[in-house]
Amino acid sequence: MATEKINMPQLGESVTEGTINSWLVSAGDKVTKYDPIAEVMTDKVNAEVPSSFTGVIKELVAQEGETIAVGELMCHIDVEGESSEAKPSSDDSEKENTVEEESTPKDQSMKKRYSPAVLRMAQENDLDLTQVNGTGSGGRITRKDVEKVIETGQTTQVKAQPEESKGASGEEQSTTRKETPKAQPTTQSGDIEIPVTGVRKAIAQNMVRSTQEIPHAWMTVESDVTNLVNYRNKIKNKFKEQEGFSLTFFAFFVKAVAQALKEFPQLNSMWAEDKIIQRKDINLSIAVAKDQELFVPVIKGADEKSIKGIAKDINDLAMKARSGSLTSADMQGGTFTVNNTGSFGSIHSMGVINHPQAAILQIESIVKRPVIINDMFAARDMVNLSLSLDHRILDGLVCGKFLARVKEILENINEDNTNVY
Repeated sequence: MATEKINMPQLGESVTEGTINSWLVSAGDKVTKYDPIAEVMTDKVNAEVPSSFTGVIKELVAQEGETIAVGELMCHIDVEGESSEAKPSSDDSEKENTVEEESTPKDQSMKKRYSPAVLRMAQENDLDLTQVNGTGSGGRITRKDVEKVIETGQTTQVKAQPEESKGASGEEQSTTRKETPKAQPTTQSGDIEIPVTGVRKAIAQNMVRSTQEIPHAWMTVESDVTNLVNYRNKIKNKFKEQEGFSLTFFAFFVKAVAQALKEFPQLNSMWAEDKIIQRKDINLSIAVAKDQELFVPVIKGADEKSIKGIAKDINDLAMKARSGSLTSADMQGGTFTVNNTGSFGSIHSMGVINHPQAAILQIESIVKRPVIINDMFAARDMVNLSLSLDHRILDGLVCGKFLARVKEILENINEDNTNVY
């Protein structure tokens, strides 16, 4: 038998690493090609990793709970029907792997793209990442690169630099460096410690990455959706009876956002270091919460769907999220996020952008309140629309026009000019 490697696969667009939730096989187990061998969690979805070969699992290299980059080694497998003569032995593979890890790629284009795990380890160990050689694709610094530097003691050297140059002007810098790592909070009697694992850990890492990499800016407009509320309330019962699922306000908002994105494609884009990629397809990510977990499945081609079609997608994706049956395909391809924070009663919030998208729109709660129209008070249904934008890509002018257009579309929805089918 020849020994082959099974590496962490690419589990979605912009996904750079995954955490092994659990192994579904053990060393010595026989598997056939495409059998699931591990459950892996990313910041977007939980997925099963299939075997790339038929054979016997030889060694599980990565451990449960360990986060590894896409393309890094998960396990070794002895493949049936293949001679070991033509393949490198396990030792040779290890040597080859070691050589690959020790060599520095010539391409350094990804040198400064850090994963949340790498950033966290660097901060915790007061490590200057510019002094670390990356062995990943494009010179990207992997978790193992950082672990290797820490193990070889180079962290101490980095820490020592401010001390050696300490002087009148260096005193303040040295003091700043000594503040990290920060002391961990202590628990008191009766406190409960909850380990940060699973989806909660992935959410935390993604939020840190978004806030560290993306310069956020915010703006909010208020929209009068009285006519929309009256229209939806008038037809919602008949719609549910006919279609079998609810016609929510959110479906109208998603449709309005998709229409406005068609007119302002600058918001349907992403930052890619030396360029901005403006997406043709309008695929809207929607946030769906389940207990302590948050998923962001995608409504694909939202601009081409009716309000009924969008309402069905919302219902289907929410059901799949709550039943734990979302697939990686359900989570991929999002180009802009619409978050229904109003479902919790929120009236104003500032969303964190879903990396690497350019913006996220928060739909707040619809509130009936008095509004002055023609110098008279009137009871109107009002809603706030809060936009977070990546200021590297977008400026206030285009975002203001986009929000004004969404507001205009929503305020003009009524039963005379809008068909849900």
